[in-house]
Formats: sequence, structure tokens, C-alpha cells
Amino acid sequence: MKTPFSIIIADDHAMFLDGLTSILAEEKSINIILTAKTGTQVLKYIRINTDQKVDLVITDINMPEMDGVELNAVIKEEFPHIKTLVVSMLEDAKKIKTLTEANANGYISKNAEKTELLKAITSILGGQNYFSPHIKQILMEAMFSAKSEPEISLSKRETEVLKLIAQEFTTQEIADQLFLSKHTIESYRKNLISKLGVRNLAGLTRYAVEKGMLK
Repeated sequence: MKTPFSIIIADDHAMFLDGLTSILAEEKSINIILTAKTGTQVLKYIRINTDQKVDLVITDINMPEMDGVELNAVIKEEFPHIKTLVVSMLEDAKKIKTLTEANANGYISKNAEKTELLKAITSILGGQNYFSPHIKQILMEAMFSAKSEPEISLSKRETEVLKLIAQEFTTQEIADQLFLSKHTIESYRKNLISKLGVRNLAGLTRYAVEKGMLK
């Protein structure tokens, strides 16, 4: 008799967790070895139970302590043999792209039918990735949208000012660090807001974070 696949499910919504567990409990080829409400609990279990075979981790994205994006990244770094499937209501193209770049093996919506859920799990356990048609469409639209957006070029000084703004330095502190006048920094700030098409300092900070400028 073939050994069942060992699966971990992580989701902080009790009703969805119970529902998914109930669906998979009917599958003889699947053995649920852990249900968790946070990514931290999942990692703790895997790290402690090194002799336990884990074939697949099914995870939501929005969870306390450690979300599904970070959980996937850590699993792929420490336990690359473990497959991952994201099941989430979130359809944010940037997070989906981050997950694909971090080698997540699949992504489907929580609204998916039982048949698609089982198809995704079967495909992944069989060695293939599975991303639902809807998720693929979101990625494609985001890719074409990004290509159509003109690339904004910032000077070295503009980049320096933007980074310091995003790090919550005051105008005077930025001026002191860059050996410029407070008036000059205010001018840079106004120009950056106009150039990047944002409304305020929060918009500048968000832009810096999205572009990975604070790493």
C-alpha cells in the first residue's frame, strides 16, 4: 500500500481551516499531520520534527506573526523539498509575483471549487506547479501594465533624499546629513511628490518600499 502524502495546513480562519481539513480527510492518499494558525507554528513543527516527512504545506497569506509569503520563503530556503500551495482570498499581483519568484508551487483562490483544490494538490504532489487560470490572468495583466508604465528616472541626490524621507528623517535631519539647506530639501521633496505622482510623504515612502529602496 502506498504511503499517504503528509500535509500541513496553515490558516488563521477557523471555519476555513475546518472546512479544508474536512475535505482532505476524505482523501485516502492524504494524511494531515498538522493544522496551524500561524506560519511560526508551522516552521517550529518542521524544525523540531526533522524525521517527519512533510510533502506539502497549504497556507493562507494573511496570518499573524508570520504571513504566508514569509513562510513560503523560509520553507523554500530551509526545506526546498517541501512543496507549497497558497490558498487565499488576496489577489494582489505584487504578492503573487513575490511568491512565484520565491518558488511557491501553486496559488488558488479560497473561492475555488473542491475539484480545483484537489487538482492543484494532486498536480503539485505529482511534481507540477499549479496556478489557477484567474491567478495567471492577474499576473499577465500586471506584467503588461508594468511594461506600459514609463520608467521614472531619479538623480542620485533625489534617491538619497527619498530614502531618508522613507526612513522618517525630518527635513532638518536630511539637510544636516546631506550638507544642504532645509529649503533645498523642501524643494527636493516637492519635486519628488510631483515627479512620482504621489500626494504626500506617505506616498513617497510607499514608492520607496515598492521599489526596494530601503534594503
